[in-house]
Amino acid sequence: MKITIIASGSGGNATLFASRGTRVLVDAGVGPRVLEQCLSAAAAGGADGRLLPDAIVITHAHADHVGVAARYNKKHKIPIYASEATARAAELGDPERVRGFSSREPFAVGALTFSPRPLPHDAAQVALVVDDGARRAALVTDLGEVPPGLLEHVAGCDVLMLESNYDAGLLEAGPYPQHLKRRIRSARGHLSNAQACELLAALPGGTHTVALMHLSEVNNRPELALDAARDALVGRRTRLVAAPPRGPLVLDAAAPPAPPPGAARSSLGPPAPPRQLGLFTGI
Repeated sequence: MKITIIASGSGGNATLFASRGTRVLVDAGVGPRVLEQCLSAAAAGGADGRLLPDAIVITHAHADHVGVAARYNKKHKIPIYASEATARAAELGDPERVRGFSSREPFAVGALTFSPRPLPHDAAQVALVVDDGARRAALVTDLGEVPPGLLEHVAGCDVLMLESNYDAGLLEAGPYPQHLKRRIRSARGHLSNAQACELLAALPGGTHTVALMHLSEVNNRPELALDAARDALVGRRTRLVAAPPRGPLVLDAAAPPAPPPGAARSSLGPPAPPRQLGLFTGI
């Protein structure tokens, strides 16, 4: 299974999972042009040269995750998978190509099986474990706290993509109004570096790659998130990377990838020089 992180953050989210001839885009926060540019750069197109996905799975109804789903549906005739709550809350295009899924029941799209689990957020949100029969990867973003059972849900995944949205000190000292700070810190907001590290410290063995996702430009720094996560993973043979605001960042679920120069740091060797990522304006 190859995973291409196309975008991760308040400015847009999209991650492509590809295996055995099936390509599924999770979230549609970037348009087809950006998607095509990223996949071309990553050489992630199929043998037939097609770059657009076979289907799109939406995690929740916020605009940075679902913003252009209806365009894919209408223009490119791409089916959209969403939970019933998300389908009610978002414009997804032609209802004939919208397919519902339960937030607790696995469903298949071609060669890929998706196992969702509800997450605490201010929109109906799910974590996803993606399985191609040989490898498993988990995508866990947009949650205010780690709910019971989440650790067991992602245990044993080869790749874990986990939100590490904000540094508590930067958020408190930052320019956001108090009501927005309360929303971010709340149990239905976003996961802090410290909360992400608590989950990572408890993560069972078997995960060879961790990608930190949805970093805030205003309330976080890549080096802070990476340093904290490295401490949580000390002593483990785990590759650690930070997802950029615009990719591509390609992960191979079969083997740890080499991090792109300057964009990530690894617990397997000496750290690369820290790089200030030009992340999103917003949360």
